[in-house]
Amino acid sequence: MNPLTTLWLALRALWRNKVRSMLTMLGIVFGIGAVIAMVAGGQGAQQAVKEVFQNLGANVLQVMNGNQSTFGAAGGAGSRPSITWKDLAALETEISTIKAIAPVMSTKAQIASEDQNWNTSINGTTAVWFTIRNWDVSVGATFDDDVGNAKVAVIGKTIATQLYGTANPVGQTMRISNQPYEVIGVLVGKGAGPMGDLDDTVIIPIKTYQQKLERLGVANYIKGQLLVQMTGDDVAERTVSAIGSLLRQKHNLDASQDDDFRVRNPAEFAKAQQDSTSRIATLLAIVAAVSLFVGGIGVMNIMLVSVIERTREIGIRMAVGAKPLDVMMQFLVESLVLSAVGGLLGLALGYGAAYYMADYFGWKMFFPATTAAVAFGVAGGVGVVFGLYPAVRASKLDPITALRYES
Repeated sequence: MNPLTTLWLALRALWRNKVRSMLTMLGIVFGIGAVIAMVAGGQGAQQAVKEVFQNLGANVLQVMNGNQSTFGAAGGAGSRPSITWKDLAALETEISTIKAIAPVMSTKAQIASEDQNWNTSINGTTAVWFTIRNWDVSVGATFDDDVGNAKVAVIGKTIATQLYGTANPVGQTMRISNQPYEVIGVLVGKGAGPMGDLDDTVIIPIKTYQQKLERLGVANYIKGQLLVQMTGDDVAERTVSAIGSLLRQKHNLDASQDDDFRVRNPAEFAKAQQDSTSRIATLLAIVAAVSLFVGGIGVMNIMLVSVIERTREIGIRMAVGAKPLDVMMQFLVESLVLSAVGGLLGLALGYGAAYYMADYFGWKMFFPATTAAVAFGVAGGVGVVFGLYPAVRASKLDPITALRYES
């Protein structure tokens, strides 16, 4: 029989039972849609995690003060001053895999414009901080190390909005703890980070911070942390080890003493988050694939019912010359059409679900083309595998018995 004739007969048979055909396809539709949506969601979540940690800077390590314990009470990370300015100079000059290094000292303070005020994080650092964080300004400029102890500030996008609304903050005066500072730049918006809103920050020169804002500072010690930019992401382990060895030597720690500092690699947290997200996405995709399998069983069930209902039709076709292969191909094509149409609808559903998730969670839209192609191929395979048995059963009906069948 002509393949086009077989396809036409299959389509006509499915159209006669439109509602049943649509209900049969639902399992395929939701199975493929769920697989695509889960894979797209997983990729979007992983990219979102990656971007969050990239906002902290490229190839960056954090070196922090240690913790102290007084009468058995632990003070927490950073409570024990241990990192000195000499340590900073030694790290910068003696470790070849360190590209740049910047001290960061932070406190919370009330800031105010002429008619608005806000409580935020004030960070004192050097000019290289902007390079390490890969953070430029949208308007104005950053400061350089020649600025000394000038009372100037670079503010985040959130601060600009809270204090100045839609007006340009550059050149205006902002008060930090009742002291006037000139706003010289507004940072490019970066959004949320691991510790909250990255744009809710004020950056001032380190010397200004020490003179105007540092409270209970300990001479020669950096009451904050160091941001260390490495020469590449492939030297992280070597750099962490070198920093540990150098600081232990500078702090005269013997083998029995614990480190009085901490070195953190944000990239490790990012990788752990991405691995966790990937495992969850894979698990959800497997669950979605099970629904596709269940949809295939539904196709087989309906095709078996169809064979029984059309027993007399099969008998008439075979009586007028149709071969068993022709009958088998007709039912197999019907099964394939159900799966193919269901697959196309599933692709549309998956794309819509992926778009909605990307918009809702605020991450980049991903449409996994490879996964979509595989899922559509699997749908076709489902049509063949689960439609084969009903098709073979139909082709083996005895024409005489089929003609006698009463539905």
